[in-house]
Amino acid sequence: MSDEPATLVGYLAYLHNERNYSPLTAENYARDIRRLFTLAGTTPLPDLKSHHIRRFIAQLHGSGLGGRSLARVLSAWRGFYNYLMRDHGCHSNPCVGLRAPKAPKALPHTLSPDEAVQLVEMPVATPPDARDKAMFELLYSSGLRLAELVGLDCEVMRNSLSSHELSVTGKGSKTRIVPMGSHALTALHAWLAVREQLAKPEETALFIGRNGKRITPRTVQRQLHQRGITQGIANGVHPHLLRHSFATHLLQSSGDLRAVQEMLGHASISTTQVYTHLDFQYLARIYDSAHPRAKKKT
Repeated sequence: MSDEPATLVGYLAYLHNERNYSPLTAENYARDIRRLFTLAGTTPLPDLKSHHIRRFIAQLHGSGLGGRSLARVLSAWRGFYNYLMRDHGCHSNPCVGLRAPKAPKALPHTLSPDEAVQLVEMPVATPPDARDKAMFELLYSSGLRLAELVGLDCEVMRNSLSSHELSVTGKGSKTRIVPMGSHALTALHAWLAVREQLAKPEETALFIGRNGKRITPRTVQRQLHQRGITQGIANGVHPHLLRHSFATHLLQSSGDLRAVQEMLGHASISTTQVYTHLDFQYLARIYDSAHPRAKKKT
């Protein structure tokens, strides 16, 4: 946007050029920082103090923003102020030491194994069908993030098919190796056989949109949501739901939390541990339905 504050434009360039943030992540930061400019009004950002920031957070909380979102906002503001101190002569960071209100820990929704299979086992009649099936199988087979999926290149995938493993670059430009299951491999072979019918010459992307170029995250979200509706899955289906389901089903089968952490690309094991709670819920339901001592007396 041409009317963006110069400091925000500079910060976004810094995130892209020096921190290697993805365009989607940088835009999320930009959205939160625009909130700060709006809340500050005519007050220059270097003049804001901690009590101003507390009031802004209270306003956002009062408007319905939850603890998790407020923590993200504070993190974005804190990083922006660090940049202002480094490059624009700002003398202090008023966000240091401030914490967002605690949010209740909500467990991620997941599909059942039957629902996941029902979702990805789709008929293929056209090249877009083959593309969608390959995308959905890969999301569920390998636990990819949406940005990782749309960022895949065709040549990388062709070189990975024989090893049944894929090298992906995730958050913070960290690379990890993820497995590809047999169903995903079959779907990918089928897609690669018809990809040229959609792709423009010289296009390197693995997955192609209607314009012949790299598919957009929004298109993937829309196609997957529509597939969920077609299959009668009540809760809204989105790419991260398949990632959650991948992690939960893998943990239920293997019990290997460290392996799941590595395949998801989580920097901290604590992030992965949420799936142990999901696994416990699953085991608790099995116990309640099957164990003689768990059944209520009538």
